[in-house]
Amino acid sequence: MSILSLAHACIKTASLEQTSAFYCDALGMKKLFDFTRDSRVIGTYFKAENNSFVEVFLTDAVENTDRRCLNHFCLETGDLQGLRQRLLDHGYTPGEIKMGADKTWQFWITDPNGLAVEFQQYTPESAQYTGANVEVNW
Repeated sequence: MSILSLAHACIKTASLEQTSAFYCDALGMKKLFDFTRDSRVIGTYFKAENNSFVEVFLTDAVENTDRRCLNHFCLETGDLQGLRQRLLDHGYTPGEIKMGADKTWQFWITDPNGLAVEFQQYTPESAQYTGANVEVNW
């Protein structure tokens, strides 16, 4: 048995509409399906091109927890500059592109729910490819 990939990250939201606009319109992910309860939409499943998913539920539809366990999640792209420009074009304020300690290009943004989202574009020297240990600089 082995883990093949991260299947999805799950986040809570107060607004499915704002969250959908961010993940679908600005980032280009596809809405795959909705979760319903008593015929009311309580969540949505978004799909990236490589079968990675973001699952979103309305805050009043899931058990409330006092501790937030998810710090951030990261989405990979093959065109980091183009994706950053797309976010700017949609009125969002992404951070600047920089080289990470793992030798991977990256930038960050906060989604409409206050969750930090990292975007990466791998290089041939990325630790994700080489397996080299990373001395962090933060």
